[in-house]
Amino acid sequence: MIKAKAWALRKHFDGFPKDGDFELKEEQLPALKDGEVLLEAVFLSVDPYMRPYSRVRMKEGDVMIGTQVAKVVESRNSSFAVGSYLVSRCGWRTHSISDGKDLTPLLSDWPENIPKSLALGTLGMPGLTALYGLMEVCEIKAGETVLVNAAAGAVGSVVGQIAKIKGCKVIGCAGSDEKIAYLKEIGFDEVFNYKTVSSLEDALKKASPDGYDCLFENVGGHFSSVAIPQMKTFGRIAVCGSISLYNDTTPQTGPYVQPHMIFKQLRMEGFLVHRWEHKNVESLKQLMAWVKEVGKRHLQHFEMQKRP
Repeated sequence: MIKAKAWALRKHFDGFPKDGDFELKEEQLPALKDGEVLLEAVFLSVDPYMRPYSRVRMKEGDVMIGTQVAKVVESRNSSFAVGSYLVSRCGWRTHSISDGKDLTPLLSDWPENIPKSLALGTLGMPGLTALYGLMEVCEIKAGETVLVNAAAGAVGSVVGQIAKIKGCKVIGCAGSDEKIAYLKEIGFDEVFNYKTVSSLEDALKKASPDGYDCLFENVGGHFSSVAIPQMKTFGRIAVCGSISLYNDTTPQTGPYVQPHMIFKQLRMEGFLVHRWEHKNVESLKQLMAWVKEVGKRHLQHFEMQKRP
């Protein structure tokens, strides 16, 4: 019998998440049945989507949602060998039992020198989000100018690097000088710290005086209001997130984007990564090929670098 630990949502978030919103619980797991596997978490994901999703998909007392890289420590399922690694959606748990239906094995040729943690980053959902947002929604072309905010994050940093691989000019912004240095290191053409510039509008104009063909939107709010007027005619906007709004207790209001959308003939599209799930195997192979080509140091995002 295995005793598992799990972080539960003690109460729904009100504003910025606080320690008291979580509760550590212990669970006694039963013996495996035929077809089941026992998983031990190796890496857990902490992603911005958890903030809004927790409100609509969780009730108080539920184990926090999330993805993990897990190791199979016991198996009564011939499809999953003991010692193998996979991605599961078991949430914030140390151990869990699965019937195998929602498990994704790591790529069979995963190199020993590539951290398995990247299966929750560049070689997982965030990397796929970056790829599909650029290629399926923005439909980027060589020579275009791409703007990405929250550029040092799990999605944004991969957005910038894929756009560079595809021959685009890439502008990024982030909220610390350390992150700005990181973005320069991984090849962004122009970067700025949105917290220290005197004018966001002027910083965007300086970075690309001719405007932007594509905006990969992770932030929303005031940033969108300032950036959208600087889009080029027929520009495309992939709306991946709106992290500037997630912790608001009072909803933000306008300015409104419709006049710019009309007169510049812009296309703005929200998306969820699972729309292209049927392409994931080939897409992950492409991401892995890029990681091997440019080196694992580059295709990891900033916060991943900070972990021990």
